[in-house]
Amino acid sequence: MTTARQAARQRRRRRRLILGSTVAVTAMGVLAYLLVGLVPDRKEEAAPAAATPAASTQVRSAAPTGTSSPTASGTPTPSGSPSQSPSPTATATTASAKPSAAATPRPPQTATTTAPSAGRIKPGVTYTGVATAYKAADGNGACLFGPSPDLMIAAMNTTDYETSRACGAHVLVRASNGKSITVRITNECPLPCAPGQLDLSQQAFAKLADLKVGRISITWQLLSPSTSETMSVRYKTGSSQHWCAIQAIGHRNPVARLEVQTGGGWRQLPRTEYNYFISADGSGCGGAIRVTDIHGERLTVTGIAIRPDVAQPTGVQFAQH
Repeated sequence: MTTARQAARQRRRRRRLILGSTVAVTAMGVLAYLLVGLVPDRKEEAAPAAATPAASTQVRSAAPTGTSSPTASGTPTPSGSPSQSPSPTATATTASAKPSAAATPRPPQTATTTAPSAGRIKPGVTYTGVATAYKAADGNGACLFGPSPDLMIAAMNTTDYETSRACGAHVLVRASNGKSITVRITNECPLPCAPGQLDLSQQAFAKLADLKVGRISITWQLLSPSTSETMSVRYKTGSSQHWCAIQAIGHRNPVARLEVQTGGGWRQLPRTEYNYFISADGSGCGGAIRVTDIHGERLTVTGIAIRPDVAQPTGVQFAQH
């Protein structure tokens, strides 16, 4: 008869056999799984190459420089319609382009540039109209610059005069006969002078045609001339710390804005038809002055005292365009 102790030993032996069999079966399953993972998937081998594009080695060529076509402003346009502005791509340069060695140097003071401030008359545009003639006397006119050192001057029609914005502008005038002349705007030609019309001094008109003709067809455009002169500033007669009128003289490009420095910052002064900027309450009179041309360049001038009717040189000038 089997004793209780023998029965217990037999049960323990059976449990060890069962546990060993379970471990062996589990190990075989793991081994089979690993072997299956090592076999290459034939479907993957047959699949096409990945669709990720390779990095392109093609390089876009930079925009060519020095090949721009002449601007439309260089040729006469049909009557009544200004020429188209130059194409933006004609003057575009690459980011790495070096500045031209022939560029006109900036004034010696620090100048800043803002957005362009052109009015009716814009750079790079050719205007069509007629030219007439008037007796200019000493060359003084509505712009109140005073007597002109030369009489190659003109009066701008009221519309394009635009509350004296045209004062001091240098204009290239071309006649239909091929002759041309450069004049400076010092006066206003009232109605019935039409938009586009220039009333030239008799001396200037005579360079284009016989005075007896009286009226000729022209085209004209703004210039930014070469000059060795610098801009001057003048306070009007009667100016003081309580009221003042300020004028810029001898500027290369037309003036778009004049500001004075006050305790609250820069203050833009309103412009009159007689080409002075007014501070009715005296704010900023005798302080720093900031003048902006139609290209957006700003020149800041200090040290200009209130000396009525005296043109005080500034030593600075707008850049040539």
